[in-house]
Amino acid sequence: MSDNRNTILAVILSGLVLLGWQYFFNIPQMEKQRAAQQAQQQQDAAKQPTQQAPAATTPGAPNAPAASAAPGAPGAPGAPAARQSGNAPVVSREAAIAASPRIKVETPRLDGTISLKGARIDDLSLTQLRETVDPKSPPIHLFSPSGGANPYYAEFGWVGAAGSNVKLPDQNTMWQQQGSGALTPSSPITLTWDNGEGLTFRRQIAVDDRYLFTVKDDVTNVGSSPVTLYPYALISRHGTPHVEGYYILHEGLIGYLGEHGLQEYGYAKIDEAKTVGFKATNAWMGITDKYWASALLPDTNAQLQARFSSNQVGATRTYQTDYLEDAKTVPIGGTVTANARLFAGAKEARVVGINFPFAGLGGYNQQLGLNHFDLLIDWGWFYFITKPMFLALDFFFHLVGNFGVAILLVTVLIKVLFLPLANKSYASMAKMKAIQPQLLALKERHPDDKAKQQQEMMEIYRKEKINPVAGCLPVLLQIPVFFSLYKVLFVTIEMRHAPFFGWIHDLSAADPTNLFNLFGLLPFDPTAIPVLGHYLVLGVWPLVMGFTMWFQMKLNPQPPDPTQQMIFAWMPVIFTFMLAHFPAGLVIYWAWNNLLSVIQQAYIMRRNGVKVELFDNLRAAFTKKKKAA
Repeated sequence: MSDNRNTILAVILSGLVLLGWQYFFNIPQMEKQRAAQQAQQQQDAAKQPTQQAPAATTPGAPNAPAASAAPGAPGAPGAPAARQSGNAPVVSREAAIAASPRIKVETPRLDGTISLKGARIDDLSLTQLRETVDPKSPPIHLFSPSGGANPYYAEFGWVGAAGSNVKLPDQNTMWQQQGSGALTPSSPITLTWDNGEGLTFRRQIAVDDRYLFTVKDDVTNVGSSPVTLYPYALISRHGTPHVEGYYILHEGLIGYLGEHGLQEYGYAKIDEAKTVGFKATNAWMGITDKYWASALLPDTNAQLQARFSSNQVGATRTYQTDYLEDAKTVPIGGTVTANARLFAGAKEARVVGINFPFAGLGGYNQQLGLNHFDLLIDWGWFYFITKPMFLALDFFFHLVGNFGVAILLVTVLIKVLFLPLANKSYASMAKMKAIQPQLLALKERHPDDKAKQQQEMMEIYRKEKINPVAGCLPVLLQIPVFFSLYKVLFVTIEMRHAPFFGWIHDLSAADPTNLFNLFGLLPFDPTAIPVLGHYLVLGVWPLVMGFTMWFQMKLNPQPPDPTQQMIFAWMPVIFTFMLAHFPAGLVIYWAWNNLLSVIQQAYIMRRNGVKVELFDNLRAAFTKKKKAA
């Protein structure tokens, strides 16, 4: 019975891994290739001379209907009214930036400009992050202005009440800077604009040393009658961006909208829905990529009409998340103020503020009293495992300065935490090996009576205090740890381009070496071979992992059942090729865990008086068996 149970368990576990590989790698890989083809088609279309710049969108129009309209309803304050920005062809990013006067943005982590035309924050680059592991590669461009390819920007302003014809600033308004100088963490900037009808608009923009912009809008009324206005903010992204396309990762529109909770809309999902609206308090919303994002962070007590939307503007799809606050009436001789905040940067856990007991990272989530802003990082359904895994890795990284070493230390820590359970399991396995002669004798006594075999076998287990399934626990315990580490390696920017030693310059990417070109000695790329190229990937660390797995299996005696022998013989080979595509950090973890398991199991076997048959099995594996007479 135990032989059959172990066989079934091995098949089930292998099947689970194969299914996981199918869902987490194979299918997303095909989707990724499809998305890349679509992106290439869009780029080709953008290069055509007849391509027009996409229309800019701002919420509402001065003559919008009553504010009582449902959020997101057509014509409601905050609903976008498409305004053509001209028929100029799409230009380069540099040309689009140079098309309007700008104010420099300089912080330790951000570099860019703010356009005086429209007062948009539409040019930001993440100076500490590069496109590749090469430190000389270009920085990550987060925001880009209208007129160029793939505009992406944040905008703030005011919307007039229903029937109002008050002149308000829009995307074509030319603001004036008070004073001069760049926007830095120590020097905010002030912009002003007079509508010539008694209203003066004053905007102060500040930035911290990380990724947070604070926008304070004042409106002063020296006219002859009160004016009612609605503050708004939006983030707009033109063109469907390239996404990783993995099932375990959300990319697209995201927000935590008060009692509505976490709302996630991928680009295809919001294309289908067109527009979704929410009335919310204590909310935030934005657009996220895998490693970086932008998000609007209104006052936590503000009453909002928030919305996600997708609009077709000419040949370009435009994605937008925005909110509209309650009306503010500017009395004669008075001033009203609206406050807004913008996060635009990398989704660093210590910056975002991981919300976990005793974390103490002190990010924006805690500092600003935000509502689950840590969910901007996609921790997944098993966040209760993923977050502690990240916290442990982060702790050891700040202790030793290397995430690869941190993975090794966390593996040891996990081994220590589960030591009592693992010891009990391995002790039970040792006892199982000790009674193998009794079980074989039992089968010989009752060769045709399975029921009798089963009865006496269970009696032996009871007498020897053996749990026949205890040997499965170490494998079962490894599964949640494996997937939580995979999630951390995949979604956290801290792991992006994190080096180990030697040739591993990015723990979040697969081992770059390949056995099939003799690790670079042969001048060709095996993965470029049609049909078979995808499978011709086998780096050094996957080979090490496969060897340690094979080594661990040889620690046990050969199972008597031929089916089991075949499964256990091929399992290291299957896992070696399967994990060749996984992040190097995950493969290093598995290899190190296998080695620790071998040492632990061998020690417990010897302590229980069971012969360690490792070397005997290794010798048998390389020795031809003599044919039976």
